[in-house]
Amino acid sequence: MDYTNLQNNVTGKKSKVGIIGAIGGYGYTLLAQIPKVKLMDLRVICDRHPEECAAVLKEIGYDESKIAVCKDRKEIERANADEILIVSDYRLVIECGITALVECTGNTAVSLDAALLALRKGINVYMVSKEADCIFGTVLNQVAAENNAIYALVNGDQPRNLLDLYSWAMLLGLEVVAAGKSSEYDFVWDRENGDLIYLDGESKTENMPEMLQHWYYEGRETLAGRRKLLEKYTSVISADLCEMNLVSNITGLVPHSPFLSYPIAKISELADIFIPEEDGGILKKTGVVDVFYNLRGRDEASFCGGEFIIVKCENKKMWDILKSKGHVMSRNEKYACIYYPYHFMGLETPASILLGDFMEIGTHTECRQVSVLTGVADYDLAKGTVLNVSGHHHSIEGLTPQLLERKASGNAAPFYLLNGTTLLKDVKRGETITLDAVDLSELETYKLYAKGLELE
Repeated sequence: MDYTNLQNNVTGKKSKVGIIGAIGGYGYTLLAQIPKVKLMDLRVICDRHPEECAAVLKEIGYDESKIAVCKDRKEIERANADEILIVSDYRLVIECGITALVECTGNTAVSLDAALLALRKGINVYMVSKEADCIFGTVLNQVAAENNAIYALVNGDQPRNLLDLYSWAMLLGLEVVAAGKSSEYDFVWDRENGDLIYLDGESKTENMPEMLQHWYYEGRETLAGRRKLLEKYTSVISADLCEMNLVSNITGLVPHSPFLSYPIAKISELADIFIPEEDGGILKKTGVVDVFYNLRGRDEASFCGGEFIIVKCENKKMWDILKSKGHVMSRNEKYACIYYPYHFMGLETPASILLGDFMEIGTHTECRQVSVLTGVADYDLAKGTVLNVSGHHHSIEGLTPQLLERKASGNAAPFYLLNGTTLLKDVKRGETITLDAVDLSELETYKLYAKGLELE
């Protein structure tokens, strides 16, 4: 999309932004970028620790004299229009004269309540908390439309970036057989000394000269060899499945398999891997979402947790021309991979906010619960076990996430509604946590999820 006309807007209008969950990694990157965006002002940030908010704003370079901590609505009303307000109660954010609410907490109950409060007042909502959208996105899109507001996922996180790429393909009439992203961390192999580094934040290193046997892609057997070598570093990551859940619900693409495929692959191989089995790939069906681990050499660029689509090459002459430009195509020349090797977190998010606030782009009333994120017991779980979401990947100890087509999900309980629940019965290893294993019936969050399931 060409943003020039938006950039040159001379109406004097500005987005007035409020951020909930403001000082985490995502919130920080957005706070750091907003001062660079001429059509946008930061109005209010919310966090349980106001003093930390103030410190972060000062660190970034916001004018200390323009920062005001407000404890209630009266203090907000007394504040100057050009001040940046800090509040600890998320419900106060919508009282601060904002046009755009950015929700970053990852707390499903807070995300839902804040989004509903804002949308019902006609305030646009930009959802970073994927944990909330995978459960309530269907309803929130409807509420936005009913109140002439915008509800949108944000650029900077993989789901919106992938949706942008997918919708571009749909506009051009391309047939997408698979869409997905790379998982968060790369495998980097040094051919000179045989060292394999897994970039998981701690950068685990292991000497692995045998990787040479599986370095060049020869087919599915290459993937099997890589998996055998690197199995101990791999896992099913709840954040990955959650993000693909969001894409599935808007596009109608379905999970390739409950735990997704996670092949260990180079960028140049994707058009040979995410294609039907009869063409040498791994797909048992098409029209799917999936995830891979990026494998690269020490001197090769990362995929950076970016996004890809695999499309059919229907006009051989046209794709021969494109192949000569260096585009990634399958060996049989029937498929091509088109990709964005990035997601820049909050640095990109202002684009989504401005598209919503100025051009009313974002709401997807067609969003439906196409896929359901659920949990499978890793080991026998006793009655009385309390399930809690925790950690960097917002996982639940004792559960492996799975992403199911809704029609195959039965009475599975939504993964992120399990937070804080207690098992009402024993659950055996390998069993899905179902609605009769926990009590969600009285939760307002579950009632809204059930309402979303009713949409046709």
